[in-house]
Amino acid sequence: MAIVEVVVTCAEEALAAVAGGADRLELAADMDADGMTPSLAEFVRTREAVSVPLRVMLRDKGGFQLADLDELRATASALRAAGAEEFVLGFLTADGRLDLPAVRAVLDAAAGCRWTFHRAVDHAADRTAVRRAIEGLPGLDTVLSAGSVTGVAAGLETLLAEADRLGEPGCTIPIMAGGGLLTEHVPVLRARGVDAFHVGTSVRYGGWDSPVDPAAVRRWCRVVEAARKDAG
Repeated sequence: MAIVEVVVTCAEEALAAVAGGADRLELAADMDADGMTPSLAEFVRTREAVSVPLRVMLRDKGGFQLADLDELRATASALRAAGAEEFVLGFLTADGRLDLPAVRAVLDAAAGCRWTFHRAVDHAADRTAVRRAIEGLPGLDTVLSAGSVTGVAAGLETLLAEADRLGEPGCTIPIMAGGGLLTEHVPVLRARGVDAFHVGTSVRYGGWDSPVDPAAVRRWCRVVEAARKDAG
């Protein structure tokens, strides 16, 4: 089954995304900094507003390095206690290597969750090394990637190559395509087995400062569904 995941920043946007047919949501704050951890209060409001799966961003600064591990662990634990079951995270060192101890420490604070390793993979010094190192981490079921720092247009061939290798070492976790994703990318990705698509600004008409448009979400859902049928 193909899914459309929509980035939202509040309960009102979550309701709009679900009205448009979103299958899953990513809740984040401060999208001008590429998404930070939302407040506990906003998570509770959003969780109460919608029933679809909701993944919560765990990130405490621009870029992909941790600013304060203890604080983020405490935040993750509080979100988990408040009912969060799914998260989005991923940390790199200053030289672009996977910060595996930080990832493990945050996961320990959110024990039992399902989660996405986010676009830190696109910013890593060695993408293949990161993908191999995260395999087997508890609860990991998705890698969000554009295949390139600059977006899917530049990274499409990387995404297709990894889709072709799904199941092989370094490619056992399915990709969710996102980051500059366009509707024209969907059919070719779907034909190669990619079945998850992540959208944010493309379901808004004025950037992150404008609300989610249910009609735009609906169009994305139709595109993904048509591509699913074409892929057989």
